[in-house]
Amino acid sequence: MDLKRVSNEDKLKLCQKYYQGGFFCLPFLWAVNFIWFFREAFMKPHYPEQKQIKTYIIRSAIGAVIWLAVITAWIVVFQIYRPVWQPFADYISFMIPKGIA
Repeated sequence: MDLKRVSNEDKLKLCQKYYQGGFFCLPFLWAVNFIWFFREAFMKPHYPEQKQIKTYIIRSAIGAVIWLAVITAWIVVFQIYRPVWQPFADYISFMIPKGIA
């Protein structure tokens, strides 16, 4: 989709949908929203809907960074404590590695 061909009102609606979609277990949409609308929000000449788009972009960036930090922390904790959690770790694992480190 080429954002140059879309009206400013439609850009705002699309940005808002991507922002709201991030709350429904799809936080990757926040990263996409930030990347896709960054130029519209911060590098284009001013237009009325731009202020709301900036708000959604900033919130999307914050949400994506927080989500990335949480996922990274979980991966680190799980990898460190997996041998200690033995049966529980195997139960919540998708793939069970063979052997002991």
